[in-house]
Formats: sequence, C-alpha cells, structure tokens
Amino acid sequence: MNTVITGLLVPFFGTAVGAACVFFLRSGLRLGVQRALTGFAAGVMVAASIWSLIVPAVEQSEPMGRLAFLPAFIGFWLGILFLLLLDHVIPHLHRSIDQTEGPKSRLDRTVMMVLAVTLHNIPEGMAVGVVYAGLLSDSSGITAGGALALALGIAIQNFPEGAIISMPLYSEGKSKQSAFFLGVLSGAVEPAFGALTVVAAGLIVPAMPYLLSFAAGAMLYVVVEELIPEMSAGRHSNTGVVFFAVGFSLMMALDVALG
Repeated sequence: MNTVITGLLVPFFGTAVGAACVFFLRSGLRLGVQRALTGFAAGVMVAASIWSLIVPAVEQSEPMGRLAFLPAFIGFWLGILFLLLLDHVIPHLHRSIDQTEGPKSRLDRTVMMVLAVTLHNIPEGMAVGVVYAGLLSDSSGITAGGALALALGIAIQNFPEGAIISMPLYSEGKSKQSAFFLGVLSGAVEPAFGALTVVAAGLIVPAMPYLLSFAAGAMLYVVVEELIPEMSAGRHSNTGVVFFAVGFSLMMALDVALG
C-alpha cells in the first residue's frame, strides 16, 4: 500500500516543484526547457498508454478469443470522448492562458487559469489510479516499475504546469506565497481522484480492461491535444521531437525490462 500512496503522490509533487519556481526564477522557464520537458512527458505517456494500459487490457480479455480487443476498444473511445466533452465544457489550458481577449479582471483570469489546470489534472490522476489499481490486481499484467514510470512521466509534465500558474499570478500582483499555494492547489486533485479510482476499481475488478483503456484514451487525448502542439510550435521544434523519442524509448524499456 505504501507503494500505491507514493505513486499517487508523485504527480502532485511535480506540480508543487513547478509552482515553487516562483521563489527562484524571475521569469518563466526557458522555451527550450519547456519544450524538452513537454516532449519527454509526451513520449512517456504515449509509451505508458500502450505497454502499461492497452496491452494489459487486451491480455486480461484473452478469454474472449478474437473479441479480446473489444473491451480495450470500447474503453479507449470512452476515454477519448470523455476528454472531448471536458474540452468543450471547461476552459482548456492553452486556450485560457493564450487567449488574446481574456477575462475583464485579473481575478477572473486567475480563477480561469487555476480551474483550467485543475480540471486538466483530473484524468491524469485517474490514469495513475487505474494503473495502481491494476497493480493491486494479480491478473493485471502491470508492473510496479511501469506504474512508477507513468507517475514520473505525468509529474514531469506537471512541473511546467505548476510554473505556468504560479509565475503569471506573481507577476499580476499575488504574493509569492499565494501564487505558490494556488499552483500547488491545482495539483491536489490528482492524488485525490487517483485514490478514488483505486477504491472504485478494486470494487469492480471485472471492469479493469475498460478502465485501463479508458485511461489510455484520456492520456493520448491530452498528448495529442496539449503536449504535441506545445512541443512542436515555433522554431527548433526538433528539441521536443528528440525528447519525445527519449521519453518513449525509456518508458518502453522500463516497462518491458521490469516486467
């Protein structure tokens, strides 16, 4: 159980460390650093979606024979559609931060930024929770190393997100302590929803293939919608691509070698 608790807290720690940048940096993270971190996290999350989520989901459905793909197929699309709905209902991260017109008041913009990142973190917390719920299941095919690698990949992605909240809030007049607190608060939903997912998945073990592939669909939506555009925008986009490859190959090696 200590392993599960640690894994659930790792992504939250990434957000907190990113938010702490407000105490050490006068401006935000350099573009090259952001692009490298985003590319690396995207690579880790894509590889984890395949080896840590979709492959175990298919393996658990092997008794269905030729239809063993069906639970993974259904769960994957449910994850995609869930994030698509979330994208239309709430302000999305890049839209809320980069929009030119913006809210009329600083308070409105602050609320929008915190809300966007907070809700954006919910499916990631659920993905980590599903993986660790699968780890607790004897027939899941998920390794402790693969689960931890996924949590680390999301933590790396959360690092610049924490800075994205705390740094602008400080520049708009918030104290460093308040900006840090709001940045940390945005990541608190991840361990909370991760823990809820672990409990729920433990009660409905037969649904594990659907939950694993649901998490994969949700994470791949985030990668394609958020991370890939961020890592490849502007000049020197090859930095993001190279670190994507590094993250993908590292996650693949860890998951297979530790399996």
